[in-house]
Amino acid sequence: MAVRPAVLEDIPSLAALAALTFPLACPPDSTPADQQAFIDAVLSPERFADYLASSDRSVLVAEDDDALVGYTMLVFTPPTDREVVAALTLAPAAELSKCYVHPGHHGAGVAHALMASSLSVATARGAAGMWLGVNQQNRRARAFYERSGFAVVGTKHFTVGTRLEDDYVLERAL
Repeated sequence: MAVRPAVLEDIPSLAALAALTFPLACPPDSTPADQQAFIDAVLSPERFADYLASSDRSVLVAEDDDALVGYTMLVFTPPTDREVVAALTLAPAAELSKCYVHPGHHGAGVAHALMASSLSVATARGAAGMWLGVNQQNRRARAFYERSGFAVVGTKHFTVGTRLEDDYVLERAL
């Protein structure tokens, strides 16, 4: 397994992986229609093309036997969400906007490799900290982030389709 920056040729596989993994992070009462609306708006091939073209983002992929098995996306612009701004203590901070692993590869070290690479990229870009939002009901992800050095510093809301979800804001120093 290797972690590397995503390239344009990855976009179809990346969008398919995102569509498969995003629902895994949603709370149990989230509807498939709301999940699909989010996938269509944020995780489409067109959006990934935009993300890869942006100098304010970095998309990393984990590849195993020529198949994408996970990805992260870092955002290097200051947050605009008032709840996030009020919670963060480190600046400049990179946002870990996406961190997903194919369910067939959970427990295989993919998430740890992606996290290590993401932290390295954020450090190299001059970030003093990294932050993320995680659904309050996603205990598995929260435990992983806490093992990775993140701590809860606040809460925020996150829209998935027509639903307003409750997230924790986590932060860690780099």
